[in-house]
Amino acid sequence: MGKGKNKVSTEERSSHKPKSHSKHRHQETRQHVISDLPFKLGMWDFDHCDPKRCSGKKLERLGLIKNLRIGQKFQGVVVSPNGKGFVCPNDLSIVEQNGAAVVECSWARLDEIPFKKIGGRYERLLPYLFAANPVNYGRPWRLNCVEALAACFAIVGKTEWAEMILEKFSWGLTFLDVNKELLEIYQSCTDSESIEKAQSRYIEEVEKERAERKEMAQGQDLWMLGNVNRKNLDTDEEESEEDGEEEHDDDSIKKVVKYDNLGNIIEEEAEEVNRYDKLGNLIENTDNEEEEEEEEEAEEDSSLDAVREQVNSLKVS
Repeated sequence: MGKGKNKVSTEERSSHKPKSHSKHRHQETRQHVISDLPFKLGMWDFDHCDPKRCSGKKLERLGLIKNLRIGQKFQGVVVSPNGKGFVCPNDLSIVEQNGAAVVECSWARLDEIPFKKIGGRYERLLPYLFAANPVNYGRPWRLNCVEALAACFAIVGKTEWAEMILEKFSWGLTFLDVNKELLEIYQSCTDSESIEKAQSRYIEEVEKERAERKEMAQGQDLWMLGNVNRKNLDTDEEESEEDGEEEHDDDSIKKVVKYDNLGNIIEEEAEEVNRYDKLGNLIENTDNEEEEEEEEEAEEDSSLDAVREQVNSLKVS
């Protein structure tokens, strides 16, 4: 019995060793990932976001970013709402040497952030860019943590660094596609002032195109009412409300006027078809069956009258 107990206790002790070894190996792997990155990442996390959706917390779980304490400064570029200038290509050397950091907080709770106790010497704003994350897709200025860091890298010319952190998210690389034009514009600038001017020009163009599209939409609504130049037609033209067609007789050729979906008039010519009644008289073509029957009856009456006149003339003679 004693041997059996010792055997069980030995197995229990051996079963715990791989767990502690696995935990230690996980810590080593995490440190190894951070040391292998060609840049430094930092984040002040104020727990304003949902942990399941927070991109900064995911980067931390992956061992790609360092969580900074309140009172701790960062030597690289700090992407912060408290920035005094824009991230620009002139910041390249700072980013290469010391990396970039971000403030993970809610835009609605900025008054709770102790900006004087965080940040650093190179605090920067981000220019006009569109979010690609699932929460704020397509909305300007609404970038999350990983998008802010990627934007900083891309603007200074380190697009490959931006790709390295964005590819950790299923939607991540879409951020570069959505903002390709803007990022190329900012990359062609030099300092914060040129970035600001480029941003202003782009926003003005966006507003101008939006106004033009609005005017075009209103113009299309007017065209749906029809061609206003054709409203005052001659009184000789007969309008048909049921089928939107008008008929004009010209040298026994039928012209049918139709309207398209925009109200414009389409004229079509039908081939001339001659029809004759029983007495050989010419019958003009018409699409109205009732009018055709009335004409036939009138022609028959006229032919009967002619026969009566011939009979009477014979009697007199």
